[in-house]
Amino acid sequence: MPTKRHSSEQIISKLREAEVHLSQGMTIPLMCKKLGIHQQTYYKWRRENGGLRMDQAKRLKELEKENSRLKKLLAESELDKSILREAASGNF
Repeated sequence: MPTKRHSSEQIISKLREAEVHLSQGMTIPLMCKKLGIHQQTYYKWRRENGGLRMDQAKRLKELEKENSRLKKLLAESELDKSILREAASGNF
C-alpha cells in the first residue's frame, strides 16, 4: 500500500480536527480511523507539530528551505577552498 504524504498545513488542520473530536469524548483509535491516519502517525504529528499554527508552519518550512540552501552554498565554498589549497601547494 503506497504511503500518502501530507503537507504541513494538512497535518495541522487534521491535528486541530483531532482536538475537536477528542474534546467531544471520542477515543483516539476511533478518531484516527475517522481522520484516516494510523495512531502512531497521530502521535508523531502531535509531537512534531502539536503547538504550531498555520503561519508558523509555513514560516518553519521557509526557514528549512533557506537553511538547506545555505548549507549547500557552504559545502560548495568549502570544496572550492580545498581545491585552491591543493593547487597552491602544488599537489596536482
